[in-house]
Amino acid sequence: MAQNIIVRLPDGDNLEFPSGACVADLATSLGPLFSEAAIAGLMDGKLVDLNAEIVDGSTVAIVQANSPAGREIIRHSTAHVLAQAVLNLWPGAHFAVGPPIENGFYYDFQLPNEAHFTDEDIEKIEKEMRRIISQDQPFIREELSISQGLDLFADQPFKKEIIEAVSQTNTEGLDPEIASEQTVAENGRPIVSIYRNTDTFVDLCRGPHVPATSRLGAFKLTRVAGAYWRGQESNPQLQRIYGTAWESNEALEKHLIQLKEAEKRDHRKLGIEMDLFHFPSEIGGGLPVFHPKGGLIRMLMEDFSRQQHQNANYEFVWTPHIAKEELFKTSGHLQWYSEGMYPPMKLEGATYYPKPMNCPMHTLIYSSSMRSYKELPLRLFEFGTVYRFERSGVLHGLTRVRGFTQDDAHIFCTPDQLSDELTSLLKFVLEMLKAFGLSDFEAELATRPQKYLGDLKDWEVATSALKSALDEVNISYVVAEGEGAFYAPKIDVHVRDAIGRRWQISTLQVDFQLPQRFDIEYVGPDNQRHRPYMIHRALFGSLERFFAILLEHYAGSFPTWLSPVQVEVLPVRDIHQDYAKSVTNQLKAEGIRTQLSYADQPLGARIRKAKLEKIPFVLVVGDEDITNATVGVNVRDTAKPTRGVDLIDFISHVKKENTEHTTSPSVLETHK
Repeated sequence: MAQNIIVRLPDGDNLEFPSGACVADLATSLGPLFSEAAIAGLMDGKLVDLNAEIVDGSTVAIVQANSPAGREIIRHSTAHVLAQAVLNLWPGAHFAVGPPIENGFYYDFQLPNEAHFTDEDIEKIEKEMRRIISQDQPFIREELSISQGLDLFADQPFKKEIIEAVSQTNTEGLDPEIASEQTVAENGRPIVSIYRNTDTFVDLCRGPHVPATSRLGAFKLTRVAGAYWRGQESNPQLQRIYGTAWESNEALEKHLIQLKEAEKRDHRKLGIEMDLFHFPSEIGGGLPVFHPKGGLIRMLMEDFSRQQHQNANYEFVWTPHIAKEELFKTSGHLQWYSEGMYPPMKLEGATYYPKPMNCPMHTLIYSSSMRSYKELPLRLFEFGTVYRFERSGVLHGLTRVRGFTQDDAHIFCTPDQLSDELTSLLKFVLEMLKAFGLSDFEAELATRPQKYLGDLKDWEVATSALKSALDEVNISYVVAEGEGAFYAPKIDVHVRDAIGRRWQISTLQVDFQLPQRFDIEYVGPDNQRHRPYMIHRALFGSLERFFAILLEHYAGSFPTWLSPVQVEVLPVRDIHQDYAKSVTNQLKAEGIRTQLSYADQPLGARIRKAKLEKIPFVLVVGDEDITNATVGVNVRDTAKPTRGVDLIDFISHVKKENTEHTTSPSVLETHK
């Protein structure tokens, strides 16, 4: 007689089931709310299908459709339905990979006879997907040997290539998008896993998936793009269909509305409309130039940042844009990051590289003299421009470029100082982001991966210090187990913008490797030499990307203190021109960025034009203003103007907004 098995729930409770029970049985036992929302399980930290048999003594959680993991499974399953629909409609098509991505999924295809998808095809594919979904086809998992997998996908070259890669390595050695789809060696026996929906459709996949296609349906295909197989230009070019999928039609509709709003806020469009920046073809992709207004915004961001860093006792440094290869050999970049670096250049018998990161040069500054513990913590700060050769297919406006400026800081401290320094750093990061109008924060603590460098004790000390900082600052965070870099754990700070999109911005990372590779030390109070800890910290991440995030967050309507033009002065008629000039000059004398619009067009047209340019304050001056030394104030995004505002009061008001970094222009309190 088979023995019962014990299952531990995440809250610590134990439940007993007959041997052979599956995750779905657990969901049913927890009640209809769990069983109806369940689409998968999390068994001892591993996602599994609902029909997966429960292991005795394991800890099992139910994955619900509206959870992050649940949505990822829904998107991956919808990608399979997309592939099935395309193969139904285009017999002989080759399919490559179809992973879930943030808020959606994609699948790559190679159509017969070099055919290309059209807008009409997308509608046809969606219709076929809904037909498949209506059939309630089950997702059935099977495991095959390598030879069986090769036979099954004999007519699918991309699947065969994946299987051959699996036979030679494991998922840690595969491209991320390929590894996300595969099962590999278990108990030393290389295998591949597949999922069948019908006798005619089968896909190579690690899973898990929803139980059946009827659990899907809240989806939309969004666009078609080109993509090279494995992202390499020497490989075949495929067609990539993107889509989005959610747990309900309500969630889908909310996301589609967000997409429409995001399209209106697209920083690439606003950058051109507002004359902020562009990407000249003569310079090359991913290398922007900033126009006077965009350059002014950058300067304001940098000036504010520099002042805050000076107040926080940072030391300002500057380092060159290129260096000899020996530096990047010592740092390890040529070993680990060479594919992302620009090609070398030969000069006077030496080989130089554009720098991909600032940290090696900051380490050289530290090592330029023997340091005492009395000098620590030493906080080095630089707006340092770095260069990384991103593939043209992944470039995206200012958010993914090849040359960008980091607000880069590296802090060298003693082990005893590490925890306090990380806490102080995290507080500094959050206060800086708040000053730019961002307030909805989340964080991830990325811990030691399976393969790592360094001493386990150092990892434990650093991870504990990072966690202590998160707890002290009281920011919401999740632990991303095993997601740290191979050389150090880190904190990633995420923010949500005005329309709810999540952006990863700031990073705090403890580094054990560079201090060792550069053999840097300090003399402690015991007169012995010790190895310092090194903290990497990028607050904006990159100035260009942060610029883009702010531009979209504010939809171009920057707060007063960041607006390139803060005030525009409009005389009602020509006879008010001299007073308008006087007002303009007084504002400029007080450091307020002001421009004058001449009365060469109707007043209403000039007001509309100024508001389209997203200027925070538009001042209209007429007869009464000349008599009373006042102005009429039109506040951006406010329909009703305020007449008769004393000019001196208005100047004080704008200067206060500049000083306090107010995030939205407002009318004088006394004149509301």
